[in-house]
Amino acid sequence: MRKDICQMKLTDKITALSGVAAKRSELYAKMGIATVGDLLDHLPREYIDFSEPVNIADAPLNEQAVVSGTVTAKIPAARIRQGLVLYKVILDDGTDTITVVIYNNRYAYDAFAMNETYRLFGRVTGGFVRKEMNSPLVIKADEKCLIRPKYALTEGLTAQMLIINMTQALESVSEQIEEPLPDFIRQKFELCTEEYAYRNIHFPESMHGAEISRRRLGFDELLTMQCGLGLMRSLSHEVTGCPMKYYEPSPFYGSLPFEPTNAQKKACEDIFRDMSKSSPMNRLVQGDVGSGKTAVAAAACWFAYKNGCQAALMAPTEILARQHYATLKGFLEPLGINVGCLTGSMTQKQKNEIKAQLLSGDISVITGTHALISESTEFKRLGLVITDEQHRFGVNQRKLFAMKGEKPHKLVMSATPIPRTLALIVYGDLDISVINELPKGRQPVETYAITGKLRSRALGFVKKELDAGRQGYIVCPMIDEENGEGEIQAASAYAKKISENELKGYSIGLLHGKMLPAEKDAVMADFKEGKISLLVSTTVIEVGVDVPNATVIMIESADRFGLSQLHQLRGRVGRGKYKSTCILVTDNATEETRARLKIISSTSDGFAIAEEDLKLRGAGDFFGSRQSGLPPLKAADLYNDRELLADTSTAAKMLLERSPDLSEFPLLKRRAETLLSQNGAEGMN
Repeated sequence: MRKDICQMKLTDKITALSGVAAKRSELYAKMGIATVGDLLDHLPREYIDFSEPVNIADAPLNEQAVVSGTVTAKIPAARIRQGLVLYKVILDDGTDTITVVIYNNRYAYDAFAMNETYRLFGRVTGGFVRKEMNSPLVIKADEKCLIRPKYALTEGLTAQMLIINMTQALESVSEQIEEPLPDFIRQKFELCTEEYAYRNIHFPESMHGAEISRRRLGFDELLTMQCGLGLMRSLSHEVTGCPMKYYEPSPFYGSLPFEPTNAQKKACEDIFRDMSKSSPMNRLVQGDVGSGKTAVAAAACWFAYKNGCQAALMAPTEILARQHYATLKGFLEPLGINVGCLTGSMTQKQKNEIKAQLLSGDISVITGTHALISESTEFKRLGLVITDEQHRFGVNQRKLFAMKGEKPHKLVMSATPIPRTLALIVYGDLDISVINELPKGRQPVETYAITGKLRSRALGFVKKELDAGRQGYIVCPMIDEENGEGEIQAASAYAKKISENELKGYSIGLLHGKMLPAEKDAVMADFKEGKISLLVSTTVIEVGVDVPNATVIMIESADRFGLSQLHQLRGRVGRGKYKSTCILVTDNATEETRARLKIISSTSDGFAIAEEDLKLRGAGDFFGSRQSGLPPLKAADLYNDRELLADTSTAAKMLLERSPDLSEFPLLKRRAETLLSQNGAEGMN
């Protein structure tokens, strides 16, 4: 027996609704809908507006249209073959007639009554002599609600089922929809109430009503994010245990084997200024592929050393940790700074020696993997923690890292270009420095998009590079399988095929996501040392691994990658003095694919590419499932709603200035804290 409608709550399970038993609740669960509140948050993708039907005579062929007509004939059922029954209904609007064709649905056929008028939505087919509409959406002409929502569905769940459940949910809980925003915010930004927004986004009185409802719910989403990030930022206004004074950086710049770019110097100045404050630095250095972020990290380590503090850089893999160790050692040891490295694969004796030197202060700068946050690793005075590729680390790992010191300064390095408007949301708790200038002498990677017909010629080009003593990558096609086994099989089969044919006799390595970290590190180390000439890989090629001798990368099924991911993959080559090439292979020659690949082929500006990628794919796909910190948006769109983003930024500042912990706005505070905890941000600072 179902729960009484009046007693239903937003937090009640979806089974509280009529008709939602175990089977249907499982279908809802597939879409992430477990409660009545979750159902209300399942917003329509678009609407069908039945309010302005076109004349049947004017309805364009092979296009979707809304028409209205009166039933003049119901043709008896015809069994056209075993298991297939055909029903037809003829409607007339005075300008022409249209035949509704229904397959195997007696209920839909019986729902049409003679001489009744209906409105239909569907694709108009047939010819100018006789028009047809197959299985259209149908409503009575006199219905009050003429704008119908279209929802994302799953197999087994029909639009009608969802609409019936949604109607009941709204009737049951609309009085419980609390208003989280104070009147002064709603009035300033001309927002409808949240209760109105939920009613009218699902069953709008007009398209204008739907639009103002979507704007209100989008405002709520973006404001909740910005308030949550504001709460996180306020937590960082504590006093650091490592107060520092400013040092003139020219001795550091002068020791480098190259002239730093202006963008690098600006990022360094941002860091030095932050580290000279009483509160801990919380800064993101965001730089394109090869922009010289490690040199900036080295400058921060130098600054910490000058102030009598230690610095630690944590990388996601051993090969990257060792690469950073070699780079930092080259930059810092000439200045008398002792640099160490700590990784999981070292012997216990080696680890103990390094840890003893950290505790005594003999090592001033350390690079490493998760070994840096193990309980037995202690520092004498840790003043700066740096994480490379923030999204690769869990929040708790970063928190443990920071706890190794006494409220140390924090620096995050990211090689994923993000448009600045979006970076303010994704990294809203961090101050941002952008390195948007490449070091002198870096050659752009020549990029070519080809079809599969030219694959043999492309492999011939790869062979030519290997014969010249260079190295290369081939990235295998992405396979849409949850467990990734398809990708592994594809990569293995590809490596086997080319090793027996076009590239027979060459040293070919294989890399995929199911390998253990130590196995991946071993393969990458062999590749870096030149023992492997060609690396066939899935999409797990480590970001940031520097192999200057690699000059060619060939990416199969390039149309399946986002532009930003293609740009990241392209960044694996062109890291040395040799001319480098990226070959994008696709058999999908659609106009959209050609346009996308033309963008990546024509520019090497990662930020411009990211902007285009965001425009084409939206924020959800832009980041993918690995990226942390960005919750899924249901009403707002981060690319198209930039004006709304600016409004919510202003609103968040107003609210936080009035109530820094949001206690004056308890519902908004609760939502912001819930959002942070769901996205792994609690305790981040």
